[in-house]
Amino acid sequence: MSDWRESLPEARGKLLLDEPLGPYTWFRVGGAADVLFIPADAEDLADVLKALDPGVPVTVLGVGSNVIVRDGGVEGVVIRLAGRAWAQVATGGDMITAGAGALDAMVAKASARAGIAGLEFYAGIPGTIGGALTMNAGCYGSETKDVLVSAWGLNRRGDRVDYALADFGYTYRHSEAPADIIWIEATYRGALDAPEAVQTRIDEITARREQTQPIREKTGGSTFKNPPGHSSWKLVDEAGWRGKLFAVTGGGAKFSELHSNFMINPGEATAADIEGLGEAVRQDVLAKTGVRLDWEIRRMGRAS
Repeated sequence: MSDWRESLPEARGKLLLDEPLGPYTWFRVGGAADVLFIPADAEDLADVLKALDPGVPVTVLGVGSNVIVRDGGVEGVVIRLAGRAWAQVATGGDMITAGAGALDAMVAKASARAGIAGLEFYAGIPGTIGGALTMNAGCYGSETKDVLVSAWGLNRRGDRVDYALADFGYTYRHSEAPADIIWIEATYRGALDAPEAVQTRIDEITARREQTQPIREKTGGSTFKNPPGHSSWKLVDEAGWRGKLFAVTGGGAKFSELHSNFMINPGEATAADIEGLGEAVRQDVLAKTGVRLDWEIRRMGRAS
């Protein structure tokens, strides 16, 4: 055990050493965290961040739906905001407040019950509010920036930071907010509408997603951002990568036959297989079309 792990701060939540992270991700691959911290609440998280050696890397892992954890595991402390304390959703008038650990789909459902329109698109995003804030998550023509009012979080020192929408500097799948902020809560504003009408739109999004995306596979959601003027799935498909198995160290990964911007782990893939497939496709598409594909999936940790 390294020196820094021998003097970990006390916490009310869980501090787990050498915890495998694969089970926490949708791809079901990847190595262990040096330390996995599941804080009890925001105060517990702030206290640990303030007491933790500032030289220790800190990484946030949400629900693991849009991430590749590399096979060598993740250095430092990995923070996972899991449990009821992090997933509270409250509504009032045309406003919704949601914890960073709340599933996007649950926030969409809460908006329907409250008769608040504008957040239906969250039903099509398999992540949490914390991830949505970090990357301006969106789908089907809507983005987080369209409904967000403000959010607050903690920086690496454990200090509270408050952000209004304009402070994020949002662009397509990108935020200018510092990467070390751990988001705690977000506030949204929608438009009042009949609950039945909001729910109908959510049902339509859900049905569309089930028909067009491999949601029951071990996948990571959209692999690449759409380049200006192009659709990533078309570029991947036209380059011949739909359904083509690619292996580096394990049983191999492939792009889904159903949606060619979704990588899947058919069974025994390693993180190296999945990331290697993505890089191979990026290089091939660039060589064939001159278009550069940028990752939407987050990659973290040591390669081996």
